[in-house]
Amino acid sequence: MTQYPEKQVAITGIGQSEVSRGSPLSPLRLTVDACKTAVSDAGLSLRDIDGLVTYPSTAEGGAGFSPVGVHDLRLALGLKLSWYETPSLESPAQMSALFAGIHALVARTARHVLVFRATAEASARKRARDAVAWGGANSRVAGMWQWAVPFGAHSPAPWYAMYATRYMYDHGVSEAQLGAIAVHARRMAGLNPAAVYRQSITLDDYLASRVIASPLRLYDCDVPVDGATAFVLSRVEDALDMPNPLLRVEAIGSAFTTGGLRQPTDMSSFGAEAAAAMLWSRTDLRPADVDVAQIYDGFSILTMHWLEALGLCGRGEAGAFVEGGKRIDLDGDLPINTGGGQLSAGRLHGFGHTHEACMQLWGRGGARQVPRDPKVAIVSNGAYGLGCLLLTKES
Repeated sequence: MTQYPEKQVAITGIGQSEVSRGSPLSPLRLTVDACKTAVSDAGLSLRDIDGLVTYPSTAEGGAGFSPVGVHDLRLALGLKLSWYETPSLESPAQMSALFAGIHALVARTARHVLVFRATAEASARKRARDAVAWGGANSRVAGMWQWAVPFGAHSPAPWYAMYATRYMYDHGVSEAQLGAIAVHARRMAGLNPAAVYRQSITLDDYLASRVIASPLRLYDCDVPVDGATAFVLSRVEDALDMPNPLLRVEAIGSAFTTGGLRQPTDMSSFGAEAAAAMLWSRTDLRPADVDVAQIYDGFSILTMHWLEALGLCGRGEAGAFVEGGKRIDLDGDLPINTGGGQLSAGRLHGFGHTHEACMQLWGRGGARQVPRDPKVAIVSNGAYGLGCLLLTKES
């Protein structure tokens, strides 16, 4: 197997702020909290951090989508940097910040890279309930939204509803099977003291919830929150002397070869297969080696697509795989979204999934810890920018 550059990099520390449905703290305060926790967890001081990256750059417009940028945090923490970056939205989604940090470490332009992401979408929605579209709270919309809003697509839900309709038709997936993902997410969130929605729901609760964009219901949609997540990346040679067990980046995937969400060429897939194929081409590990999976769940249908794209189940088999929740539970064949995912723990734009993967590999899951000492975790992020990550723990 080729020694791909990501194998030289490890996640050495993680941090997360309080996550809520509306915080009295500023987004910058939440970000500082998460970053200081991550740096301390890595056994470092702020003086050791010489690389900084987030996704994406600061986004204005009142939607709370990306309220804290690299320079905001650099000044708040007094960092002295040799490298910094802000990948754009036109990138491999939330994974792009981690991928950029990996490349900076391999190029030796930094020694310890702090990766962070903040959101204040919950507070923003409380302030601007008349927001026209997901992409902003201004009275006029621009960019891709100008082509969607006139047809009633005020958020991504109608887009993914089309994929869900096609997928369910092609593979005979039932409403109960789709709902199993949401019910499972809430069950896992009930074991996670940091999750925003912890009260369990039944399948009957799911089926009785209001339809947002048929066939997607309320519980099929992720939850806007205020919060921040951070990671420290270091080269493996340095990580060996750091306090946490070695968490190596085994493989990454970012390929995108189809029309995707914005210009679909296949309504039965949004293109994750290419990113997954790239990931598996860079490792000797196979899907059967995965102990725990944190699968993107901006909408429940995306979890089904990603499970199949990553080869964790066969094409058209995701409905049967998740049905009833037994196979994806903590002691099941493949535990998924063990912290509650974005459907119940809160929409941290994919960073929460990577944080939870590290929690599981380091055995910090508490009541939600996968019991069989997981050593391999897979994470997928995104739907119109795609990225996936394979992490391995070494003793």
